[in-house]
Amino acid sequence: MKIAPDGEILVKSPGNMLCYHKNPEATAEMLKDGWIYTGDIGQLDPDGFLLITDRKKDLIKTAVGKYVAPQPLEFQIQQDELVEQAVVIGEGRPYVTALIVPNWDAVAKHVSGPPETLVEDDRVTALIKARIDAVNQMVGSWEAIKYFTLLPRAFNEDQGEITPTLKIKRRVINVRYQEQIDSMYEGKVRPDNPRHS
Repeated sequence: MKIAPDGEILVKSPGNMLCYHKNPEATAEMLKDGWIYTGDIGQLDPDGFLLITDRKKDLIKTAVGKYVAPQPLEFQIQQDELVEQAVVIGEGRPYVTALIVPNWDAVAKHVSGPPETLVEDDRVTALIKARIDAVNQMVGSWEAIKYFTLLPRAFNEDQGEITPTLKIKRRVINVRYQEQIDSMYEGKVRPDNPRHS
């Protein structure tokens, strides 16, 4: 087993498959020089244990060519009781940003009001920014979230934004929230600290 330069887990063994049945294109994509390209992203820890962090197809490649695994970032952001959902954005963009749905019940313990108004409230922004700052301390500069936008409602299956297993449909989110996403890039510079868009 080894990790490719882009982080993909490669496996080589006598037990590897020989090929896909009647599918030479898929075989050529998965098998190269006897190595299976698993499609998973991971790393080996100092003790030799494998940590799988993401799927390669979910990786974000920024405009400067850096790869970012969004799911670990989203997981870390969502560990805060004030955050219900987070979607990391950055494919083809100069830096990483996020759409964040606060946990409005938890926010209500600090600031009251309707979510449609609170998404622009500096007090709520400051609460969420504290979590983003904490996450940014744990990641490389190319992965750090530079701007974020708060949304008033959760992503849901009825709107086609998540799957029945609660996975984010990134393409749908990118289209549906294009205006909010673009606002985190248009006319902006890459800041040292995350800011609310």
